[in-house]
This record gives sequence, structure tokens and C-alpha cells, in this order.
Amino acid sequence: MPALSLLSLLALAAGVLSGVVGTGSSLILLPVLVVLYGPRVAVPVMAIASLFGNTGRVIAWWREIRWRPVLAYALTGVPGAVLGAHTLLTIPPAAVDISLAVFFLAMIPLRRLLRRSRLRVRLWHMAAAGALVGFLTGLVLSTGPLSVPVFTGYGMSGGAFLGSEAASALLLYAGKLATFGGAGVLAPAVVARGLVIGTALLAGSLLAKRLVRRLRPRTFDLLIDAVLVTGAAGMLLPLR
Repeated sequence: MPALSLLSLLALAAGVLSGVVGTGSSLILLPVLVVLYGPRVAVPVMAIASLFGNTGRVIAWWREIRWRPVLAYALTGVPGAVLGAHTLLTIPPAAVDISLAVFFLAMIPLRRLLRRSRLRVRLWHMAAAGALVGFLTGLVLSTGPLSVPVFTGYGMSGGAFLGSEAASALLLYAGKLATFGGAGVLAPAVVARGLVIGTALLAGSLLAKRLVRRLRPRTFDLLIDAVLVTGAAGMLLPLR
């Protein structure tokens, strides 16, 4: 119980972070969950908790969500997440983690290059990205930073980005959880831990709304870059 209480406090802080930059909660919580419960339990617990965290951002930014790109992204992303979750149950994802770490770091200059060239992600790009990110979401522990350049590349920022990215993630994680449920890995203890941590994530996401209103665009970009660097480190550290 003390461990779960501390996890709830950590989840509240992680919820605020993800509520501000659109991702990052898994990067903070997953290493702790793996140490406490092992990866077999940590992955489904985090999937349940992520549903709540993304729900908080959807509630906070409901009026600013752009549904066309969300649906285009989720249309291919949900089947991809189901396929990735099935794959996760059969193979070790170490090689995928290395590839993702390289990708996260490459996205820092690439996001700026896209902005300077004034290229914009289109709906069909969203669908293609949804299939890839959906598969990786089902396969590995955390792919939150992958969706950041996709949605910002579509021209979103602030509440529109936070709400739209959360709505798509909500659908992807639902597909992943459905697969875990069918595989019988959602034991009552796993569900209970996910609910407790998820509730704290949801509260943090709602608290973050006031902070987002005060952020300058430059600060927002720097925070996203910091999350991408942290995401790369999070993928590489477990391999040491």
C-alpha cells in the first residue's frame, strides 16, 4: 500500500507533465513499475493508467480537438496496436527500443526542418503514421514521443494538439487493452493498480490546463524536445 501511495503521487506529477507537453507519463512511471512489479505486470498496468491520463486531456481540451486527423490516425492505428500487442506477447522488443531511441533524437532537428520548409502533414500522412505508431504502441512500453511530431506536423499546437493527440492515444490504448484482456493478462490486481495510478494521471492532466494557457510557443517546443531526449534515454537505459 505505501508503494502504491507513492506511485499515485508520482503519477500526479507525471499527469501534469503529460498534460502540458502531450506525453511523458509513461517515461516517468514505467521504470518504477518495472522495478516494483516486473515488465509482465508493468505493461498492462501502464496501459490501463494511460487510458485515464488521456481521458483527462480529452476532457480538458474537448472543444479544441480536431476530429478529422484523429479519426484518420486511429482508423489504422487501432488495428496496428492490436497487431503490435499480439507481437509483444511473443518477441523481445530490445531491437525496437534502439530504433525508437534513434528516431526520437532524429525528430528534434526534423521538426524544425519541417517548420522552416512549411511542409504540412496531410490526412493520408496521419493514416500512414497511425498504422506505424499504432503497431509500435502495442509492441513496446512507451511510444508517446512518436505521436508528437506527427500531430505538431499537422499544424497543431497548444490545446488542439494536446486534446487531439490524447483522443487518438485513447483509441490506440483501448485496442491494446482489448488484446491484453483476450490474452488473460488483466488480473484483478493489475486492473486495481492501473485504476489507482490512472486516477492520479487524470487529475494531473486536468491540473495542467492552467499551465498550458501560460506557456509561450518557444517554451512548448523546448519541452517537447526535452521529452524526445528523455524518451531516447528511456529506450536505451534498460538495455545496459
